[in-house]
Amino acid sequence: MVDILLGSVTIPFKEVVSIIISGESEQTAWLFIIEKIRIPKAITAVLVGCGLSVSGLQMQTLFRNPLAGPSELGITAGAGLGVAAVMLTSGSSASLYAIRELGISGSWLIIFMASLGSGLVLSVILLIAGRIRDHVILLIVGVMIGTLTLSIVSIWQYFSQPEQLQEYIMWTFGSLGGVTHYHLYALSFVVIFGLLLAFASSKSLNALLLGENYARSMGLTVGRSRLIIMAGTSLLTGSITAFCGPIGFIGIAIPHITRSLFATSDHRVLIPGVCLVGTALMLICDIIAQLPGHQTVLPINVVTSLLGAPVVIWIIISQNNLRSSFS
Repeated sequence: MVDILLGSVTIPFKEVVSIIISGESEQTAWLFIIEKIRIPKAITAVLVGCGLSVSGLQMQTLFRNPLAGPSELGITAGAGLGVAAVMLTSGSSASLYAIRELGISGSWLIIFMASLGSGLVLSVILLIAGRIRDHVILLIVGVMIGTLTLSIVSIWQYFSQPEQLQEYIMWTFGSLGGVTHYHLYALSFVVIFGLLLAFASSKSLNALLLGENYARSMGLTVGRSRLIIMAGTSLLTGSITAFCGPIGFIGIAIPHITRSLFATSDHRVLIPGVCLVGTALMLICDIIAQLPGHQTVLPINVVTSLLGAPVVIWIIISQNNLRSSFS
């Protein structure tokens, strides 16, 4: 409610409540701002907070590594590669149509290419995962694939025109405001499906946290469970990155904050816990990014890092209980 109320345009609280309840207002501009901009942006913040937080929790549990996150598999880099293929290649007409006519965040072309890039990286990771049993080696392979993808993008950036670089850099800042009603339906469907996969995998995650041998003794098919967890994580990360751009910190930090707050490693508690904490933090970051009363909007990626990194450092120092969550 606070996120919807605040913004560069001051709208009375009673009007905001009236618009949300009845969908009517004497001020057409206020009605448009609330219904078309602020409510979709707030819902997007909720979806991003839930999706990235759950993705990070699954990766940290699967690899039993507190530094693992959704970007470590190269999914985010793959989405960036797809976007770079549109914005940084010589086909300036395609880039011009996608950016200027449809908008950076609101372009279906950008979303399609980002989804295609993350999907290609996912396919490679799943193919390798079917042959490699060691989680640590698989994590290293994912990091190397992400590094290779970023290197290709860097080469494109080096040979690109300044205006093309500006377009791509704007996308890398991340944005919650470019998701329209039509985009929101598609994003909601994918994120909800990914969250349901995560909830269904909660028992598998609890077993994997104690090691593969213990998981097998409990009758768990480790290979199949790992593929399901990785597919769900990639689905969440890839879709959010495609619609909102890369958003850092949330995936790696929220699981640590949640473990410290709830003092448990049970994923039946942690999964709804990270959804709650991730949603709250993303809404707070969006409120800060809007700088109420001003026309300037900060990149959401910058705000999440500035707000979250000190919090994580403080929690790790004051409550040194993260190591026990992975042992």
